[in-house]
Amino acid sequence: MNANPITITCFGEVLWDIFPTGRKAGGAPFNVAYHLNKLGVRAQMITRLGNDEPGNTLYKLITDWGVALPTHWQHSHARTGTVIATIDEHNEAHYAITEDVAWDYISTSQEDIAVAAASDVFVYGSLAARGLESRHAIFELLEAAPFKVFDINLRPPYYDGQLLASLLKHADCVKLNKAELRIILSIFGREYESEVAGLQFLEEQFDIHELLLTKGSKGAVCCSGGNWYECNALPVTVKDTVGSGDSFLAAYLVSRCSGNTVEDMLFDAAAMGAFVTTQEGACPDYTPATFEQFKQAAKPFFRVQQGTSLQPFTPLRTSL
Repeated sequence: MNANPITITCFGEVLWDIFPTGRKAGGAPFNVAYHLNKLGVRAQMITRLGNDEPGNTLYKLITDWGVALPTHWQHSHARTGTVIATIDEHNEAHYAITEDVAWDYISTSQEDIAVAAASDVFVYGSLAARGLESRHAIFELLEAAPFKVFDINLRPPYYDGQLLASLLKHADCVKLNKAELRIILSIFGREYESEVAGLQFLEEQFDIHELLLTKGSKGAVCCSGGNWYECNALPVTVKDTVGSGDSFLAAYLVSRCSGNTVEDMLFDAAAMGAFVTTQEGACPDYTPATFEQFKQAAKPFFRVQQGTSLQPFTPLRTSL
């Protein structure tokens, strides 16, 4: 057994996604933590749940899955967060997020600061910063964390330019999707010209040395160490896209912490994102062996190119 296992801490919302078919554990940072844990990483959440049935049930479910929570996970009076989730005819998820809930009141303790400081990676998002108490906690923990990953999660009306600029300035690595890239460029008064030009603006404006742009069925782009890479999306039959970007980030971080090449990091991430879309929900039950089997089947379909003049990939007609 590895004497120094990879430890990744995720900050922010843990909640119930309410679907027409029932409720499922969710929240972008929790989805990342879930897949980190599945991939053998020591995953920790800094969050708050309510002192209610939904919170107690969620706490038992999360800890049974192996994701660690702080000793002060329960808020005294704020209720556990929920999201009303619907899936449209294109298999895209839409969310109505309840307000004034427990994860809006994440206060910082010495335990939290020590956890962040001891982590290999600290993952945070923009949605959790909507509450002033949780926002203060994010910035306090960012001062302690050694490597900071900003997983942008734009949900109007819970962001503005000043907040995004502050969160971006603290990031060592940023993950966002193409729609979020366009929104951010508009907020900062920039025209969208191309994916690379948009990412270069973020790289230069906020001194970010690693960026991940997810594009769904169009693949992903990565800027790392001044080099640019693009990979295709793996051809699968999609059940739903809930949490696919979160699982993409989890697999990328595990691969990165394992010392892999950028090409291998992108393959691991693309494979995980594709795998999750073939399942129901953001946190499907699977084993590392099941995912490894999927990866081996997917390998012949994966392509990556390097350079700043990235050409569109020819779509693959065969599905896994």
